[in-house]
Amino acid sequence: MENTGKNILEYDTVALNEEGDAVVILDQTLLPGRTELVSLRTAQEIWNAIYLLQVRGAPAIGVAAALGIYVLSRGIETEEFETFYGTFREYKEYLNSARPTAVNLSWALDRMEQKALRAGREERRPVEEVKEILHQEALRIRQEDIEVCRKIGEYGLTLVKPGDGILTHCNAGQLATVKYGTATAPIYLGQERGYGFKVYADETRPLLQGARLTAYELSAAGVDVTLICDNMSASVMSRGLVQAVFVGCDRVAANGDVANKIGTSVVAAVANYYGVPMYVCAPTSTIDRNTPTGREIRIEERPPHEVTEMWYRERMAPEGIKVFNPAFDVTDHDLISGIVTEYGVARAPYEESLREIMGRKQRES
Repeated sequence: MENTGKNILEYDTVALNEEGDAVVILDQTLLPGRTELVSLRTAQEIWNAIYLLQVRGAPAIGVAAALGIYVLSRGIETEEFETFYGTFREYKEYLNSARPTAVNLSWALDRMEQKALRAGREERRPVEEVKEILHQEALRIRQEDIEVCRKIGEYGLTLVKPGDGILTHCNAGQLATVKYGTATAPIYLGQERGYGFKVYADETRPLLQGARLTAYELSAAGVDVTLICDNMSASVMSRGLVQAVFVGCDRVAANGDVANKIGTSVVAAVANYYGVPMYVCAPTSTIDRNTPTGREIRIEERPPHEVTEMWYRERMAPEGIKVFNPAFDVTDHDLISGIVTEYGVARAPYEESLREIMGRKQRES
C-alpha cells in the first residue's frame, strides 16, 4: 500500500511489475479515501480484480487482461506448444468471463491469442519465445492505449471552444485507461492549453464512479469541476451551463448504438431535448462490427447490494426488496452527435462512417 502524498494522476492505473510476474493495479474500489496498489499473480486474482471493479473502464480492463494473460503464460511449464496453448486457452476463456459487456476484454485476449498462435503454430517458435512475444504484445497494447487516448483528445478538442461547460457521466478518465482517458482526454488537453473548461460530473449511481473517481482526478489536475447528482443533468442544461456532453463507452454496435454505464441514455435524451451535442469517445477497439445494433449487446447485471447497501453506513432499503441493477444501458445512435475515435469523428449514418474509420485503421496498421 502507498500513501505517499503523490497526486493520483502520478500513479499507473495498470502496469506490469519490474520482474514481469505480476499485474499491478491501482485499486479503484478504495478511492478517493485510500490509495493502494495491488499485485495480481493468479488467474483468480486477475478475474476478481476485473469483476469486482478494482480495475475498471473498458481500455484499462483490456490492458489488464493482456498483461494478465502474459503473466499467467509465464507459469505454463511445458516445451510443447499445443500443451502450452491448451492451458493458455483455458486461462483466456476464464478471464473473458469476468465481465460480458466491455468488448475490450475479449478484444485484448483475442489479440494475445492470435499472437501466440502465429508464433507457435505458423512460425514454429519455441514456447519460451512465444512467451516473450506475448510479453512484448502486452506492453504494446498498453502503450497504444496512451497514444489512442491522446488522439481522441485532439479530435474531441475540435468539437468545443475555450470556456465551454462540459458534462460527463461515470468515469472515462485516466483511471479508466492508462493515461488521459477517453471522454476526459479533450478536457485534459484543454487544461494543458488554457481552455478553462467548466466540467459537470454526474455522481453516477450506484457505484459512484463520477463522485469517487472523475471528480477526484479532474480536481487533482486543477480542472474546474462541479459534482452533481445524476438527476440534475436537466437542471444544468436548462440553465445553459453545458455546451457539450462527453462520455466513454464499453461497446459500439455497427449501427452506432453504444453501451455505456447505466444512466448514459438518460443523459443523451436530456441533451437531445436541450439541443446539447452528445459525443461518445470510443477507441476503435470498442467498435464491435459483429454486433449489428444495441439490442444484441449483452448487458451485465450486478448484485443487489450495490444499490441497497454499498457506500452506506447502514442499509438504505427495506430487507427483501426486489432490485434491478443493470451495469450498462444502450444509447440509441439517433441521440449521438458524434463518435470520437483515434482515427477521427464518426457521424451519422454510422454504419458508413464507422466502416470508413475501421478501413482507415486497417490500412494504416
